[in-house]
Amino acid sequence: MKKQLLAAAILAATGMMAQAGTLGDGNLSISGFGTLGVAQTDKDDAKFARYNQASGTGDSPRIGLDSNLGLQASYTFNDRLSATVQVLTRKNTSPQFTTDLTWGFLKYKLNDEINVRVGRVVLPAFLISDYQNVGYANTMMRPPIEMYGQAPIENLDGGDVNWQHAFGDTNVTVQAFGGISRGKLYIPTGGGSIAKHQSPVFGAAVTAEYGPFTARVAHARAQIESNNLGPINNVTDGLTKTGIPAMVQLANDLTLKGGKRMSFTEIGFTMDYKNVVLQAEYAQRRAHEPVYIPETNSGYAMIGYRMGKVLPYYTHAYYKGAGSTVTVPTVPAAHPLAPTLGAIRGLLTSPEQETDLVGLRWDFAKSLALKVQVDHVQPKVKGGSLILPSGVPTYSKSVNVYAVGVDYVF
Repeated sequence: MKKQLLAAAILAATGMMAQAGTLGDGNLSISGFGTLGVAQTDKDDAKFARYNQASGTGDSPRIGLDSNLGLQASYTFNDRLSATVQVLTRKNTSPQFTTDLTWGFLKYKLNDEINVRVGRVVLPAFLISDYQNVGYANTMMRPPIEMYGQAPIENLDGGDVNWQHAFGDTNVTVQAFGGISRGKLYIPTGGGSIAKHQSPVFGAAVTAEYGPFTARVAHARAQIESNNLGPINNVTDGLTKTGIPAMVQLANDLTLKGGKRMSFTEIGFTMDYKNVVLQAEYAQRRAHEPVYIPETNSGYAMIGYRMGKVLPYYTHAYYKGAGSTVTVPTVPAAHPLAPTLGAIRGLLTSPEQETDLVGLRWDFAKSLALKVQVDHVQPKVKGGSLILPSGVPTYSKSVNVYAVGVDYVF
């Protein structure tokens, strides 16, 4: 299967192929995608989860890690104007399956090269942002949490402008976006809690495609704001109550109340050439004013080899801390606030994790793909991205994750 067929799979999964059902006058099309998967690990004292999932997977089989169902409806008003709505059911910040509006926009085509979308659109921070929830359009069972967990905001309410142009055999797409991202974030600190956020965000992405090669760079800036971040608010409220200027300043540095400026920069690359499949990304998360969220560097590289309808693959993924923008005051060991400040220093230390995984994809029927994947997860600092029980600050044992699933589009 050549790159053109991979592109067709992506289009099918996002509801843009003719196989989507049409209703009425033919201007309305309905399509869908999903994954039915089961996973378990070899440990139960730490849970493995996707980014922003509140319910992890342990040593008994569970369907919530990878299973989802998406439905999409598009209506074409005329040659220039169309509307698209997409809903997605999955386990996210709730222990139960919930359904969210992931897309909902009007698209206006200015000319053959420029279009504008207004409404709820994808935040294109990553290489596969447009189809990261569509298992059929991806080689791996799931996006590496080491990369995709560093910026778990998926969409924004606003819009984007897309410009496409061919320079000889190279197709270039430039996308500028802006709006407000709203939603919930799962905070594993202190046994786990849910915080609402409302974050103005803007940025741009540039993609170049040449034959079997695709290269991409993206940059997003956001004013991350959350006023009900329980574990952090408990710390900052206590510091403020001391009335000590240095402690009040530390509280202001840590908090997300009022918003803090952060950025995320990503570069990505794919290749599908003579049965060799490559995919890689590298990203940096940076804070532009003091905030408790640590700065990180993250990346992954995947290589696979296609043998007919079977594609075995291997991936290495990681993320590491890159420092903190908060300076914690130094006090004598006997000072009453010394234990609190020590705990804050620990909070500011970024978790770190590495994963090596092997898997196999088998396209056994039209619009159906069977995947089997084994992840070897090694937390390096704290507990990595594993969900730990309340009161357990660190975890160093490796965790193996076994998963099998069927991806489909219709």
